[in-house]
Amino acid sequence: MGSNLYPALVRLLEEAGCSFVRQGKGSHEIWFSPITNRRFTVPKSTVIIHTANGVLKDAGLPKAF
Repeated sequence: MGSNLYPALVRLLEEAGCSFVRQGKGSHEIWFSPITNRRFTVPKSTVIIHTANGVLKDAGLPKAF
């Protein structure tokens, strides 16, 4: 397993104007993207690059990992 990508992921989301909405189930958070005008989930235990890029895609952002 790699290192936790959550801090870098949150930084990218916040820089893009995304905002934390609420805590979800378990270690997941619900975020809102003004780009897609939709909510999406962010796992706090993100260590897999594919998962991190999937979150960015859900937020309407390009791959960064």
